[in-house]
Amino acid sequence: MTDAEEIRSLTRQLLADNPPATTDRTDFLKARFDAGLAWVHYPVGLGGLAAPRALQAVVDTELAAAGAPDNDPRRIGIGLGMAAPTLLAYGSEEVKRRFLRPLWVGEEVWCQLFSEPGAGSDLAALGTRAVRDGGGTSRSSEAESGGDWVVDGQKVWTSSAHVARWAILIARTDPDVPKHRGITYFVCDMTDPGVEVRPLRQITGEAEFNEVFLSGVRIPDAHRLGEIGDGWRVAQTTLMNERVSIGGARIPREGGMIGKAATTWRERPELRAHDLHRRLLDLWVDAEVARLTGERLRQQLVAGQPGPEGSAMKLGFARLNQAISGLEVELLGEEGLLYGEWEMRRPDLVDFTGRDAGYRYLRSKGNSIEGGTTEVLLNIVAERVLGLPSEPRNDKDVAWKDLAR
Repeated sequence: MTDAEEIRSLTRQLLADNPPATTDRTDFLKARFDAGLAWVHYPVGLGGLAAPRALQAVVDTELAAAGAPDNDPRRIGIGLGMAAPTLLAYGSEEVKRRFLRPLWVGEEVWCQLFSEPGAGSDLAALGTRAVRDGGGTSRSSEAESGGDWVVDGQKVWTSSAHVARWAILIARTDPDVPKHRGITYFVCDMTDPGVEVRPLRQITGEAEFNEVFLSGVRIPDAHRLGEIGDGWRVAQTTLMNERVSIGGARIPREGGMIGKAATTWRERPELRAHDLHRRLLDLWVDAEVARLTGERLRQQLVAGQPGPEGSAMKLGFARLNQAISGLEVELLGEEGLLYGEWEMRRPDLVDFTGRDAGYRYLRSKGNSIEGGTTEVLLNIVAERVLGLPSEPRNDKDVAWKDLAR
């Protein structure tokens, strides 16, 4: 089994062969992936060394000290935190080798085609249809003689769809069984005919989100992840990883939103108010507890299969962000009510810390919805972490086609 010293030696060899000061960023990231130092816990040849996950910290520490470039989770977070673990768990060898390297390097951006206008919190009620067609006319070079799936429907709240090349998609393939059992999981090419992306302008003024219309989109069966009709189980891998990636993101001490509020307090003494000081201290402690808990959670994860504890982390992340951004606006007083710009833009990434307090306050409202609504996550924590009784359900054994919509 690879140990810390071996990992450290491999990382230093990577730096010696690819000096950060003179190596193109993309070339360095490709070399890092090929050396197995992207995700050390992934299999050999897929960006990893089949090593314990905790040893990733050895790589990260060495590379940070050398000033080596890294990928940007703000831009490719959906690929890194959601698509990659699902591809690893359910993709064929061909699929994993095709997608994981450009995903990690950042050459291909991913988005998530899950939520629909009539299936948000109740995601399993989704109505986008995928029908098998034996013609096999997909453009994809990975298409097999087994034919294609033809997809029709609408998705909504799709972050980064306007810049994404690939999407993880769930669609209904059997309407005659209960809603959780008739879903299949696919990889969708966002450049294929029939994919239309429209912006959704949000309270910040920009269109970070989108709605996506799928009209006769052909997906090769080779791009199906998991068994036909078993997409809900596959989607749980995605959703659990999403919540960990949102709520348990690796940040430095006093990083993220609390860092902005603390810096304002230190550098603007004229804004200080006694009643806000205690609240800032409380939130600083909460942020540090959340950071350390996130680190502990990441160390406990089995690759690609996090547990329901990630839902609690994501729940705490949303509440903490909203409390900190609200305090920051109060601290700034009238200045906190100013908003730098409200022009319609379609950003490539989400940047909380590089914007003004008004943006952070408005954008943090979305934290209660993305990655699972607060209400859904409370149910998950109650039932799967605390062991409380499940809420009554009258649709458990009803075919999807017979549900009231």
